[in-house]
Amino acid sequence: MSRKRVGIVVFPDVEVLDFCGPFEVFSVTRLSEAARRDEPSPFEVLLVAERAGTVTATGGLKVIPDHTLESCPPLDILVVPGGWGTRAEVKNARLLAWIAERAKQVETLTSVCTGSMLLGQAGLLDGRHATTHWRSLDWMRQSFGKVTVEDKQHVVEDGNVLTSAGISAGIDMALRVVARYHGEAIAQNTARNMEYRYPDDNSRRV
Repeated sequence: MSRKRVGIVVFPDVEVLDFCGPFEVFSVTRLSEAARRDEPSPFEVLLVAERAGTVTATGGLKVIPDHTLESCPPLDILVVPGGWGTRAEVKNARLLAWIAERAKQVETLTSVCTGSMLLGQAGLLDGRHATTHWRSLDWMRQSFGKVTVEDKQHVVEDGNVLTSAGISAGIDMALRVVARYHGEAIAQNTARNMEYRYPDDNSRRV
């Protein structure tokens, strides 16, 4: 099996479900339900942080990343989550430069919640349609005049870039990525294994 490598960025005060939701989706995906316990996921999932050591997420959850920006191997899919920590990270030139560079290399670029603000600050959403957490839609509009901000969709797909609404929407976004690579049936089976309702309606939930 040729596995796709997923890198999920983590940083101080990253929202827990923003990164754990996609991590769960990609890690539990299987191409054969009959061999679920015997075969690995077609996705290899890595957590990537700016520097080595424990990262404390929102609520105090402590996470040990797999790689730093420097040690991160080539990726096929990049996931940029959000959370309160994005208020500081939008000014982090080093992280933004890394995201911009990796965006040129990956097949699929994604964000969850206010992770889209990091994509926007890195210039990766100009000329595209995108979304973010409902509380931050005006922040996005005011910050990025070249972005068409969508406020009625849960997940916005624009070419190889997928942005999602807040927090739990990252699960739906990741399921859409699974469907892109392996088809709707595999994505539906993944959602079923998680006992999560497959997103057959893309309207915003709030």
